[in-house]
Amino acid sequence: MTRVEELLSQIKKLKTEKNAIILGHNYMEYSVQLVSDFTGDSYDLAVKAMKTNAKIILFAGVYFMAEQASALNPDKKVLSPDPSAGCTLSDALDVKTLQEYKERYPNAPVVLYINTSIYAKALADYIVTSSTAVNVVQKLNAQTILFGPDANLANYVQQKVPNKKIIKVPPNGRCIVHANYTKQLVELARKKYPNALLMAHPEAPLEILESADFVGSTNQMIQFSKENKNEEFIVATEIGMINALKIKNPSKKFYPLVTTEACACARCPYMNIITLEKVKRSLEEEVYEVKVPEDIAERAKMAFENTMKLLE
Repeated sequence: MTRVEELLSQIKKLKTEKNAIILGHNYMEYSVQLVSDFTGDSYDLAVKAMKTNAKIILFAGVYFMAEQASALNPDKKVLSPDPSAGCTLSDALDVKTLQEYKERYPNAPVVLYINTSIYAKALADYIVTSSTAVNVVQKLNAQTILFGPDANLANYVQQKVPNKKIIKVPPNGRCIVHANYTKQLVELARKKYPNALLMAHPEAPLEILESADFVGSTNQMIQFSKENKNEEFIVATEIGMINALKIKNPSKKFYPLVTTEACACARCPYMNIITLEKVKRSLEEEVYEVKVPEDIAERAKMAFENTMKLLE
């Protein structure tokens, strides 16, 4: 038995003993996805956790994801295998900055991308994902909207909803991975894989999205590649997504827009922090528990509920 197989077996045993589930983000390494009970994007996973009877939720993803799972599941123990797994988008927007923008634009609703801290979410009116952002902004009865923290996603929403004024909060919030994508990389990838369709995440710059055959969230990419007759796809998002796509569509071929050999930025350094060894230790020792103050959790939950009502 290999070390990975041994760890997988031990983790499965621990899950049964402790009535625990593992939520694995689509960007996780292959072995972590294999041991996860649910894989998907951060919002999808948090919602799935609400429907389980498990006593313990281990979130194999970056820290803000564990925070929101805790806020939405106050009756469960939520664990983060490594709290140092941050996010450049979440870190881009602090509470003080958001409060300043709210005071400057008191009548503008605050729409925050899910990649934010729970404390920023508590100041939001609506929480969106990459798949719901455009729809939510279109439905809002307001002409000026505060949108953060992803400037690239804000640009995409502005392009899709040109009749509204999107104010970026902060002006330059970026994902460390997607920020490095250029049109030249797309041209090189298309030459290398002429039969492949390009799927791009809305966190990428507009020039990438305008060159793509499909723009969507990680879950939408999985669905698109399943339903599309094409056999090859170039994937313009964090390289760990290739694992999720291969697991869900084993008969098809997926190529990253940027490989780790070409650029270290292809792999999110924070997602990379979460390993199978840390998942095992987290379950074994029940560390590190993520607790969100009740008032913060309630306010963040209200922003989620506002979004759900708007999209009904």
